[in-house]
Formats: sequence, structure tokens, C-alpha cells
Amino acid sequence: MRSMIGDGENLIAPRPRVGLYIHVPYCESKCGYCDFYSVPKEGRDQGPLVQSLISELTSRVAALNGDVRSVFFGGGTPTLLDKDLLTNLLDAIRRSVDLNAIEEFTVEANPATVNDEIASLLAASGVTRVSMGAQSFHPAELETLERIHNSDDIVVSVATLRRHGITNINLDLIFGIPGQTMKTWDQSIDLALDLNPNHLACYGLTYEPGTKLTAQRKTGKVTPCDESLEAEMYQFLIDKLASAGFEQYETSNFAKPGARSIHNLIYWRNEPYIGVGPSAAGCIDGRRYKNASDINKYVTMMAELGHAEAESETLSKQDLTLEMLLMQFRLIEGLSIQSFKDRIGEDPLKQFDAVLPPLVQKEFVTVSSTHIALTRKGRLISDAIVREFARACDVTLDTPLPLTA
Repeated sequence: MRSMIGDGENLIAPRPRVGLYIHVPYCESKCGYCDFYSVPKEGRDQGPLVQSLISELTSRVAALNGDVRSVFFGGGTPTLLDKDLLTNLLDAIRRSVDLNAIEEFTVEANPATVNDEIASLLAASGVTRVSMGAQSFHPAELETLERIHNSDDIVVSVATLRRHGITNINLDLIFGIPGQTMKTWDQSIDLALDLNPNHLACYGLTYEPGTKLTAQRKTGKVTPCDESLEAEMYQFLIDKLASAGFEQYETSNFAKPGARSIHNLIYWRNEPYIGVGPSAAGCIDGRRYKNASDINKYVTMMAELGHAEAESETLSKQDLTLEMLLMQFRLIEGLSIQSFKDRIGEDPLKQFDAVLPPLVQKEFVTVSSTHIALTRKGRLISDAIVREFARACDVTLDTPLPLTA
């Protein structure tokens, strides 16, 4: 929608609404399955990083030709920052962003790091949503994942947040953990539901290159979950959460009505966002960048250059096409026909005219007046289907995307 001013000859597009992501990479310890940039906080001077974060935050928002729609303060574990530094960073966010105008302000937290002092600070700073990495409610599974919390910490943390007025809560859960059974998976879901969260993000465990868990798999120290069992866990999850009143709106994300993650939808709908912090990525005005994935290098670059971008590129039509296919087909609503037309300049119904009929006939895909979407059956083989769409656009999934978040 464009707004008209003057005599109708001058059309001014509305300012874009963008997401803001801030990355704090500190953790108590590095979980064996995690491939995000994070480092143990022990023995580190946090001050230079926080000052650099504030500097980048201030400059990026000031240069933004748009308005911040959502804030996601993630990591790592941001709540591990020293309280004074955490306060300084939250104050900087409030100075840079009109919190009355944003739709969502999320902070990630480990259940073992949420106490009354932290919850009170978050609430007073305008945080509206907390996302906690529960992952499992079973001690052996948490140990396998090298999590520092226990199931009691999850219960206490949720109660603490609510006591301080933060009621919009997401819990992350993982299935396919070595040693996990349908019984323990069912129990974890039940215990999560007992806490009445607004949102659940449930991911199949992946063995990312370079992680400790992948090395343990190679040496036989851990045995991966059987693929058929993992698929059964996923199907069970979908049905169980539907019966509990959750809508599945993305491959791994489920929400009570009105509680979808606004910030994550920005990523999945290929809308603009800026990233602040070590290893953070942004994509705005057709330009994608990624900051240095090292705290010392990040701090040095911010001091010497005023930015910490290690990589930057202008998105080609091929890049954008591939990203739209990869991201929007994760959504239950599917690929937006109008968005594809606007961004790529092609009608996807014509672009995919040879691909769609057999996929629709086999009930892998549905087509409406607004979207092309995978069915539940299609989502089980989503990689293969997305490859078919990519080929129809002369795009290969082997195309590297080094700057994605």
C-alpha cells in the first residue's frame, strides 16, 4: 500500500518496518549441539563488548530509513551479562527505539539465569516476551545436550517471569535427542504445557559440522535417534499441540492465538532486519551483511572503523529467489504469490507451471489465490519439493548463502 500526498502526482512509499536483532554471545558453557557463535563468559571483561554493542546499535538505528517493528535480544544468553552492563544495554535500546511503537520485545534466557532481579529489570525495560531454552524436562536428555539447568529451574523461571508481569513466554523443546523415547518426549511436552506457555518452538536435533555432538557421533559416543522415530515424534507433536489449542504456523513453531513470534516472521517472510553484535547478520535495502564472528575482532573493528562488517553483498535475483523459497515454504501459509511478484518480478504460478500440477495431484502442495503452500504430507519431504521449485527458477540449492543469520 502506498500513500498519496499533494496533488496525487507524488507517491511516497511508507517507511519500512524492520526487525532489530542484538547478539550477546556469552554462555555459561558451550552446549555440544550448538553451532551459533557463543563463548563461555568466565574470565571475560564484558565492558568493551557492551560498549561496542551500544555504539553499533545507536549508529544502525540512526541510519535506518524505517521504523523498528520488533526487538530480539538473543545469544548466547543475554541474561548472563553483569547486571549493570545489562541495564546499560537495555537503556540504550530504550533510547534508540520507541518501545511504544514496537510490536514485540523478546529476550532469550536460560532457565538457570532468571531470578527476581533479572525478571524485574526485564519488565522495567519494556521487555514483552521471554524465550527460554527448556529443551527437555528429563535429566539424562539435558545432560546429553550439556544444558546447565534442570527441570525445576524451568518451572521456577516461568513463575518468576509471570510474577513480574512478563506473561508472553516461549519454551524451546528438542526432539530426536540420543536416548529419547516417545514416552519421555510425550512427558516433556506435557510438562511444558502444564506451564501454560503462549508459544512453543520444537526442533529436531541436528548434528551441525564442527560441534562437539557431531564429533561424539563420529566416535560412537552418542547414537543418533532413529529417523523413523524422530518423524513419529514430530507427527505426534503436531497432533498433540493442536489438541491443546496451539496453531502450527511454521515448520517448528506453534502458538496460541495471537502469540506468533513477530520477529521470526520477519525472517521467514524475507522482510528487512538489522543485526547488531558479533556474528549478527542483517538484510536491508537489498544489502546483506554479517559482522565479525569474534568478540575481540568485533570490538576492534567498531573502535577503528565504526562498523564490524566482515562480509557484505548486494542480493542478486538468484539469491533472493532461493531465500524466499527456503524461508517462506517453512511457513504453513506458504510462499506469498504477491510477495514473489513484487520482489522477483515474476508470477510464481507461471514460473512453476510445470512443477505445480504433479505436486498438487500428489497432495504435497496446495495453491490458493494468495499462497503456494506445502501440505502436512509435503512438509515431510520439504527439501525435495523446494529443490523442484528452485530448479524451475534455474536456481540450485548448492548456491552458497554465507551471510544468512
